[in-house]
Amino acid sequence: MKIKTLSLAVTISCACCSLFSAATYADDHMDQKALDAEVAKMEQMHQTYEAELQKMRQMREKYESNLAKMNDPKLDEGSSGYEALKAAIDRITFYGFFRAKYDHDDRDEIGLGADTNNRHFYMDFEAKMKVSDEWEAHFQSEARKGYTVNQSWRDDPGSDDQDGTVQRIWVEGHPYDGVGLALGTKWWGLGFQAVPFGHAADGIQVDYTFVKDWNAKAFWWRPRQGDLISMPNGSETSISGLNVTGHIVDQLATSLTFATNENDDDKQMMDRMGAVELQYKPIDDVTLTGSYVWTNADDYNNSQEYRVDYKSTDLSQVGSYSLYARYVDFEMYGDYSHDDEWASLKSDTKGWIAGVKYVLYKNVVWETFYSQQKKISTDSSSKHLIRTQIDFHF
Repeated sequence: MKIKTLSLAVTISCACCSLFSAATYADDHMDQKALDAEVAKMEQMHQTYEAELQKMRQMREKYESNLAKMNDPKLDEGSSGYEALKAAIDRITFYGFFRAKYDHDDRDEIGLGADTNNRHFYMDFEAKMKVSDEWEAHFQSEARKGYTVNQSWRDDPGSDDQDGTVQRIWVEGHPYDGVGLALGTKWWGLGFQAVPFGHAADGIQVDYTFVKDWNAKAFWWRPRQGDLISMPNGSETSISGLNVTGHIVDQLATSLTFATNENDDDKQMMDRMGAVELQYKPIDDVTLTGSYVWTNADDYNNSQEYRVDYKSTDLSQVGSYSLYARYVDFEMYGDYSHDDEWASLKSDTKGWIAGVKYVLYKNVVWETFYSQQKKISTDSSSKHLIRTQIDFHF
């Protein structure tokens, strides 16, 4: 309507100007050439106005078209257009967390503690990229920035330390019904508490759900670190084995592992490992977990961890919390390489840990624990650790 009004106004204006000009020239007895020139100017102005008017019409049509697309019922949730757009967006998912951590950890002449090495800022950044309905590609990047300069793993106070390179890349998929496969470099964990093995390695794992609530895993891994937590010269060996995990009854689950490894001139101190684990929920808010691992090393050849959890945290529920207590007994060669959880569960130590987790804000959880441990092989060195940290999940 506004465009039509503008067009009419332009036309009337041009007509009035034309009549006025004609009258003026008639009164002044202007010659025919001057009159023709003035008419030509008027026609040129009219053409310019028409061109601008056409541009405005095109802009309006484009605007109305975009508005119609925005209101298109085909893009309603559940429609094919909406699902296609959602599928394109969901092809890549980023997630992880940022952590601020403070440790007060004794360090003595034997080196049982970690001193200031774990006072740092840390970020775990991961991505999941959809390849097809059956396959996903993954990567993980870790960055640690120590905020104290007297840390043994830094070359100098200005070191870039762990600067967030992509340390791990792998693919996961389900090529057949009930069959899963993981291939690449990633962090692998066995059992309920990663006591048999919890470490980064290159390798492959195939799992199969053979009955409801029961899964079997076959794996082959080559560790990526020289001396593992419990196995010397770990990067010079390969590990292969089988794990079976499932529910005996609704409240009771078990995880069984058997594995072998190459033992080059007895550098690894072992070549077989077995593990039995149980997890029991006597009531809804209480979970009991026990892990027992043994190897065929000549001495110091078993590891144990027993844990009780009261409640569990929910990152979406502000105020949710959990309490836990743990007893650990990790002998020097008692497992392949348990997860040491940033030096709080070192090899050749036994003792206890008590801690609390609390959700401060949505996706923000605070954790604090106290640990008292001593060295098994000497029975004379002790370790006292207080750790507090805040994780911001995204």
